[in-house]
Amino acid sequence: MDNPQIITGLTSEAVLKSRAASGSNSSIAKQRSTVWVLLKEMVLEPMFILLIAACIIYFIAGQYAEGFVMVTAIIIVSGISFFQEYRSRNAIDALRKLSASETTVIRNGIKQKIPVDQIVLQDVVLLEEGEIIAADGRLLIANDFSVNESNLTGESLPVFKSVDENANVYKGTLVTSGSATIVVTAIGSQTTFDKIGLSLQSISVIKTPLQKQIQSFVKNMAIVGGVAFCIVVAYNYFYSRQLFTAFMQGLTLAMSILPEEIPVAFTTFMALGAMRMMKNGVLVKQPQYVETLGAATVICTDKTGTLTLNEMKIAWLYDVVTGQSISAKEKQAIPHLLLEYAMWASETTAFDPMEKAIHEMYGLISVTDKRKEFLQVHEYPLGGTPPFMTHIFRNAGGETIIAAKGAPEALIALSTLSTEKKFAIKQQVLQYAASGFRVLAVGRAVWNEPKFPVAQTEFAFDVLGLLAFSDPPKKNMAETISTFHAAGIKVKMITGDYPETAMHIAQELGIAVNSTVLTGNEVVQMPAEELKTVIGNVQVFARMYPEAKLKIIEALRENGEVVAMTGDGVNDAPALKAADIGIAMGKRGSEVARDAASLVLTDDDLAHMTDAVLYGRKIYDNLEKAIRYIISIHVPIILIVVVPLLLNWNFYTLFFPVHVIFLEIVMGPTCSIVYENEPAEPGVMQRPPRKMSSTFLSLSALLVSILQGLIIAAGCLGIAAWYLHNGYDNTLVRTMVFITIIFCNIFLSFVNRSFRYNIFISSKKVNPLLLYAALFTLLSVICFITIPFFRGLFQLTAIGFRDILYSITVAAVSTFWIELFKGKKQR
Repeated sequence: MDNPQIITGLTSEAVLKSRAASGSNSSIAKQRSTVWVLLKEMVLEPMFILLIAACIIYFIAGQYAEGFVMVTAIIIVSGISFFQEYRSRNAIDALRKLSASETTVIRNGIKQKIPVDQIVLQDVVLLEEGEIIAADGRLLIANDFSVNESNLTGESLPVFKSVDENANVYKGTLVTSGSATIVVTAIGSQTTFDKIGLSLQSISVIKTPLQKQIQSFVKNMAIVGGVAFCIVVAYNYFYSRQLFTAFMQGLTLAMSILPEEIPVAFTTFMALGAMRMMKNGVLVKQPQYVETLGAATVICTDKTGTLTLNEMKIAWLYDVVTGQSISAKEKQAIPHLLLEYAMWASETTAFDPMEKAIHEMYGLISVTDKRKEFLQVHEYPLGGTPPFMTHIFRNAGGETIIAAKGAPEALIALSTLSTEKKFAIKQQVLQYAASGFRVLAVGRAVWNEPKFPVAQTEFAFDVLGLLAFSDPPKKNMAETISTFHAAGIKVKMITGDYPETAMHIAQELGIAVNSTVLTGNEVVQMPAEELKTVIGNVQVFARMYPEAKLKIIEALRENGEVVAMTGDGVNDAPALKAADIGIAMGKRGSEVARDAASLVLTDDDLAHMTDAVLYGRKIYDNLEKAIRYIISIHVPIILIVVVPLLLNWNFYTLFFPVHVIFLEIVMGPTCSIVYENEPAEPGVMQRPPRKMSSTFLSLSALLVSILQGLIIAAGCLGIAAWYLHNGYDNTLVRTMVFITIIFCNIFLSFVNRSFRYNIFISSKKVNPLLLYAALFTLLSVICFITIPFFRGLFQLTAIGFRDILYSITVAAVSTFWIELFKGKKQR
């Protein structure tokens, strides 16, 4: 360790001057305006093109009133789509900003966290293990400091650095051990990282299987709409010889076929769902991960800091010399030599919870602190399987101290102790572990050669004793585990602790249903097929290391499980990346872990994952309701346009584009805003996870929705046929059909709130937006039948109370029949 210095960093005034002179730490990458991107995408949408075509045809035909109505419709429909997309992308941008990296700087003599793009030249930055360095710099202080520079040099081994040797650090490299203080020498595009073109891209939005299915579905429907347009125009013109009417019917059919609300609904649900989850302590790196959450079947969690408080306290000390286990409360009986060497083997500035506990106890006992007289001359960072670390100090008189601490089995294997003492230590380790304590061994060594060995395993250690640390479970963890189990999600503990320690905590929290434990070595040595067979019956994995964790995740996924994995360290990154849902800790998690993860728990509380699963299931359920609602209402619109034409009715122009576009104005917000706001259904966390392979876009899944649409179409066409048969005016027929399908839409939006529970149960939870949408639609109906201006625009006529009653009755029968189906399904 290099000598500590008093560093105050830049002043606020110096930061402003540096930023004005040299800029901030951001790469030169111009982002296109969100507004212009959305406008470009909007004008290329098939629905927009159809609306423009209808508008042009109206103006060419001299029907200016209808033309201006279509212009207004274009503004309204496009405005709604633009608003929803803009809102969704703003939510995604906000998530990107929240997930952007931060670093610790010293300014005005105070440590503070800032976004990495606010670093300026000459800033003093503090670096810790697991952090990705955000700017080029020069070391001022280094503690056991090594960096992985493989992305710059191609060299996979860590590079050890000190103030006197190899003192430069570079942006984009990874701190693999220790801590350091640097002064920034280059930022932004002037860093070595940016100069060679390695700048990291911002979060990219990946396409999930469901998103791809939706895009394929909409694309296919667009093709169908195009073909139908051509057929209807040709068919209609062949029989009527009226080109205007033929084109209007073709456009009406194409508009009714195109489900352009579906991709908008998907984007809105995922983005706004991610924002809602963020407010509950779960930062979703990409909104599309929300889709996966509801399907999670297994959650693999670390123990320390996730299930436990990570508030280490030394509870017991075992002295090898006396063979006694001493309570930490007995201050006078504490073996000073054991605690002193534990301090020698720790960092001067402790950041690890166990080292902080050692520092705390060392400060409570009255011993002489000799460290001020010594200088650290060599160090071996934490390494090996199982791991330990070694520090070497020397004073002016040439006295050398070699101190080590780490996994007991590592030091025991390298010790010079007798077989009896080794056995006694191992027995004591098992006793501590069985009581739920974390255990470290402390040792010392002697080295008489002029050069220190290349590896710390070449020392022969004298084991001085053991330190047992208490780390109790979090109070809410037993309830959290129980919630996971009730939701059909299996919980597995993966920890580096002793099997006995892990099992003690697992049984206390209700994770372990048997006494089976697999260790990291057992997992790695086990054939893959055998592991896949046994892994389902194992809940506790102990003495784990990165390769073993990764093998567990792969085995679970090969068994068809949807795996969520928590992690916080650098070594957890491969497993986090391999899991379906990687979960990093926001407070104690390393930057590498956060970068590899799908989600970040902002306050490290696993309990928020139960909320995240609930949100994931609710969002998927609501998206399914929205899409089934869209299908159910599109089917009758299509049939109302097509059936009279194919059956050669005397009056077949029931709908024009203006009628379809009004229904689009109602349907768009209903499916993407109203249904997104639907509360979770009762029992959502008491049912098993859905299968990732399942989809609600298959023909079998949509049969009920198609049947709903067919019955609504039968009702609307039935009332049209009845009025035509009785000689009523064509305009009245159109009015009855239009008003009936509007009432069907209102009723459908209520009955489709749940396909599991009847309307009385689902109505117990109020959705205000649904009520507002229904009220708007009812007011529109009143306007259509009472205000001459609107009647003229939509080519409708005034109707009486009896006609309205007929319309409502037909609409109710055509939609509420599904309640009988729900009742049968529930029984």
